[in-house]
Parts: sequence; structure tokens; C-alpha cells
Amino acid sequence: MCGVLGLSTPHGDGVASMAFFGLYALQHRGQEAAGIAVSDGQRARLHKDAGLVANVFNPDRLAPLTGYHAIGHTRYSTTGGSGARNAQPFLVETMHGPMALAHNGNLVNAPALRAELLSRGFGLTASSDTEVMTLMLTSAGGRDWEERLERTLPAWKGAYSLVILTHDRVLAARDPWGFRPLSIGRLPDGGWAAASETCALLTLGCSDVAEVEPGEIVTLQGSELRRRRLFASGRPAHCSFEFVYFSRPDSTWAGSNVHHARQRLGERLAAESPVDADVVVPVPDSSIPAAIGYSHVSGVPFNDGLIKNRYIGRTFIEPAQAQRQRGVALKFNALAENLAGKRVVMIDDSLVRGTTAGPLVKLVRDAGATEVHLRITCPPITHACHFGVDMGHDGDLMAARHDVEEIRRHIGCDSLAFLSLAGMLAAIAGPEPAGGSGLCTACFTGDYPVPVEEAPVKLAFEGALR
Repeated sequence: MCGVLGLSTPHGDGVASMAFFGLYALQHRGQEAAGIAVSDGQRARLHKDAGLVANVFNPDRLAPLTGYHAIGHTRYSTTGGSGARNAQPFLVETMHGPMALAHNGNLVNAPALRAELLSRGFGLTASSDTEVMTLMLTSAGGRDWEERLERTLPAWKGAYSLVILTHDRVLAARDPWGFRPLSIGRLPDGGWAAASETCALLTLGCSDVAEVEPGEIVTLQGSELRRRRLFASGRPAHCSFEFVYFSRPDSTWAGSNVHHARQRLGERLAAESPVDADVVVPVPDSSIPAAIGYSHVSGVPFNDGLIKNRYIGRTFIEPAQAQRQRGVALKFNALAENLAGKRVVMIDDSLVRGTTAGPLVKLVRDAGATEVHLRITCPPITHACHFGVDMGHDGDLMAARHDVEEIRRHIGCDSLAFLSLAGMLAAIAGPEPAGGSGLCTACFTGDYPVPVEEAPVKLAFEGALR
């Protein structure tokens, strides 16, 4: 789902280093490529490559990236392959000076937009919808970049939380549905930052943290901040899967802290699907708060049962199925002392392709558990996401092909239960209704906030360029 970051400082001290640490805090959002572009007021510089943030950047690579303004990106591919040519930001020279763009989300009308650019004589070097956005913006008319962006935004249908670097400022913008998170905060030196998640802003020491509103353009220029809301849809569509799995637990958006929302998911799950058991164990890390909540309501003791290798990435966002399967085998070990002879409730955040659940159930059984009851903190995922989560096609989703009992038999657990849609929405909302209102639940219901008939498959634009 990608992580984006933007910085504008009045003094220009260490802007690339700040961008590095901000991206490091967003590493969970993408592990395929990373990049940073900076501007000193006249010239722009860029370094990007395939790999993790800490592999792409070191002191020697950061040293030339001097300036007052910067944007960064860590990539998880949803349109276009995972190769280096699709790494972001995209930096181009224009008649108005340098411009770089980094994007989190997915445009459902990318094929039509791409075809239009080709018909107008544009050459394309990548297979990402982000390059399409970059070229559309460079060719837009307007007195300044804010006006060019304002004229271009209505053509983009789907999810986009983006940051744009120009020679003397950074712009941040969010689609009118608010699919993906984006927030801003004041840096300690008086400058401003924008990031996909508030955890990155807090890492940078930001104060006055606030959300970029759906349909809003924000200009960061040294110590100045200018906000302009262009439009908003009648139906906000914040991604519910951000709360279930993707966001870091110390982030807050759409009115809810992610950790507390996940704990409430577990509490609701315990109320809806209790079972006689001896221990509740999470599939670390994203399920830990939910397991705490399940234990609290059920009265079944919480304990660790699976130990995670922290140096293995998030297997859900590995680009290929074979990599995901190898990742699961390397990622977890069972703690037999906490499992042997026990009836275990294993809490997991979601069940997408079914790659992880079966091997984990077997791992817990092999450690001596007498029963394994799997509880999932969201409803069955039955429809593909077209707004920035690479779940695959409908046919790749286990719950799209099998009912709950068939899934249970395939996984090999003693019982299986999913949280209801109503329970999930109520848990995300919490005591205040802001978080649970206006959520996108298309992957559970098939009710897409934006028509997706023209949405491209992930590798749709890979054919001509290799």
C-alpha cells in the first residue's frame, strides 16, 4: 500500500536524514523499493532503488541530497511490477522547473488515462499509474503547481494520497473518498511534514498533527502551511483494512487509534465467537492487540505461542506467492512450553489467500496443542481491492471460493470463526463514531465506493516494456 512522506524546512538542516528516518517508520507499508527526492530551491536530486530503506540509503547516498524540501516513498506494488523502474518518486524536468511525485493508492481509470497520454505522443518508461499521474500533472495548465494539481485531480478516479516536490515547496493531496491515510505535522524547526501515518510524524518529533482532509490540497513551504479543500465525496471511504492489518498500531487516523481499534476487534470477536480454551495466542505482530482484547472479554489467559523473527518482512506484502510461502516458514517458531497440552485460541487479523493459516495451525499442533481454534478479526475477504491493497483477483481469495466449513477443513483447525461486518465496524468506531463511519468495506461486501469495471490488473502495463 506504499508509504509517502514530504518535508519542507526553513533552514534545510539534514532534510534527507529526516526523510530517511520518516521512511524507516513507514517501512511496514512497502518493502520492494524506496526513494528520496530533494530540492534546494533551484535544483532537484533523486536517489531510489529496489530494496528496503536501510539497504537503499547509507550516509554516502544521503550526503548529496541537500536542500530545504524533500519527498520520499517506500513501495508496495499494486499497479506495475516490483522492478526498479517503477520505484518512486518519479522526478521530471518541466518548463516550470523540477517536479517529483510519490503516490500511495491505485487509480481505477489508469488504463484510459495511460491510453490518452500515449495518443498525445507521450513516452512512458514505467508500468505504474504514478508515472501517468506525474505526466498528466506536468502537462496541465495553470499559474502554479497548486492550480495545475487542482485542474488535474478531477480526472483521477480511485485512491491517492500523494506528495509532490517542486523547486520551492512540497504539496500533499488526498482523494475525495479518503481511501488511504495522510496526515501533516509541525517539525521541531518550525517546518512541516506530511506522511502516510502519524507514527512517522511522531518519529520526526512533530506537533500539531492533523489529518489531510479528503479532497484537500496542502502546501508545505518552510514555516508556512496553506490548506485548501477542493471537493469531497458524499460518501467517505476510509480503508477498513488499515485498521485490521496494515497501519502501525501507534498510528491514529479517521478518529481512531489503531491499537485500540484492534483491541476492540478482539473484544467483539470474543463476544461473538467464544470457545472453551486454555490460552489465547496471537499471530504476531498485528494480532497482538486483538488477542489481548479477546482474552479480556473471554477470561481465557493471554500468552505468547508463536515467536516471530523480526528480521523477516511482512509476508502479506511480498510480491509473489512463492515468496510469501517461504516467508511463513522462516518467520515463526512455536513456543511449545506455552502450547503443549493446551486448547488454543489462535487470533489472526485476516485470512486472504490462505497461505499462512494452515502452516501456523500445523505449527501449533506440532508443538503439542490438543485443540486449535482459529478466530479472525474481520469478515471473510471475498472481493479484490482496487484501491491499493494487493489481495490478488477474486479467484485468489480463499473465502471467494470456499465457505467457512470448507476453509476450516482446508486449514485443519478445530473451529473457525470470523468477526461479523457489523462487529468490525462497531469496533473500529469505538466510543466515538468517527472511525467507523464512512469506511470502505468493498473487500468484504463487493460494494465498491467507485465503479471498478475499468480497473487494471496489477501487471496490465508490463507487456510492452521488459
